Amino acid sequence: MSNFLAISNRTTRRKAYVLIFAGTFSFFVGLGYGSAKRYEYIQEFSFVEPVTDVLPDFHLKPEPPAVTIKIKAVGDIVPGTNYPNNRLHSRSKTLFQGVKRLLKGADILFGNFESTLTNYPYSPKGLGGRLIVAFRTPPSYTQILKEAGFDVMSVANNHSFDFARQGFNDTIHNLEKANIKALGKKGQILIAKRKGLSIAWIGFSYFNYHNCLNNLKEAKALVQKASKNADMVVISVHAGSEGTGAMNVRNQTEYFFGENRGNMVQFSRTMIDNGADLILGHGPHVPRALELYKGKLIAYSLGNFMGYRTLSAEAQLAYSLVLETELNNQGDFVSGKIIPVHLTGQGIPYPDRQFRSVKLIRQLTQSNFPKTRLTIDKNGRIQPK
Repeated sequence: MSNFLAISNRTTRRKAYVLIFAGTFSFFVGLGYGSAKRYEYIQEFSFVEPVTDVLPDFHLKPEPPAVTIKIKAVGDIVPGTNYPNNRLHSRSKTLFQGVKRLLKGADILFGNFESTLTNYPYSPKGLGGRLIVAFRTPPSYTQILKEAGFDVMSVANNHSFDFARQGFNDTIHNLEKANIKALGKKGQILIAKRKGLSIAWIGFSYFNYHNCLNNLKEAKALVQKASKNADMVVISVHAGSEGTGAMNVRNQTEYFFGENRGNMVQFSRTMIDNGADLILGHGPHVPRALELYKGKLIAYSLGNFMGYRTLSAEAQLAYSLVLETELNNQGDFVSGKIIPVHLTGQGIPYPDRQFRSVKLIRQLTQSNFPKTRLTIDKNGRIQPK
């Protein structure tokens, strides 16, 4: 009996050793495979989702190549709506026709899409009213956005949930189906590869279901994480009060009909302090000043870019632009240009030979940030002093 127990114990131990060895071997094989896949960049764009694990050590990452990146950016875009009634252009492909050439020539073209791309029939806003409106654009319009050249679009704004969660998800799905990357999910960091550089993009708004500019603790952590994963970080932020009375930037919290729209100066500078390289603001529906802070460019509002029969085009609400920025491999601002655009009464953009937005942004920059080390000439060229 004792011999039988001894043999049985030896057999059990051998099985245990085999299982331990197999488990250990599988662990290290899996770890090696996972590490290889983690550093494999197959596509131009990838996502860094919110995680709690320790980030890899990037101190061994080689120096970024000595190249510059050109980014073009525009503000709010609503190419028409079919809710609660049909306000769509009969020839939608002509909407960007007047400005298509102005959008070319960048490594990345960005815009804020302030509508939804969905067929979902129900809006929590109901039929809306003067200040409560819901925008719904047919999903087929993704094609005209793609043909215009957009690479990245933010949907982190106050119209992204006009048709509930379904509309939000549909919008992201339809943009990405057209190979346009969408910013809008909470905790999302999008990484784009251009010219051997990795450029992280993060979208913010003043709502908690997006990344919220009013939660500086979370915002700082997200930007710090993005900075460790990429060579430069670009922030899109939908914030600030609205209208012609909201053109001036102040270092204070802004409200619109009692809604906390954030402190854009505090947020923008804090993001740069924590690793951001370029801030692209939108939401006020008018152009605002530019600021150079620690060598990084802040555009406090890009105004409206298109609002076909949806966004007002009265007075400065019709002043628009394509902002061209060139950044070095450290994310520092090298040069740029305000390419002036003007909206028709129906909200369609065209090149502006009167340079109205250039004059306005020059004036606002000198008034709001008189000490900023930035020059804007009469032709819209932007240079650091």
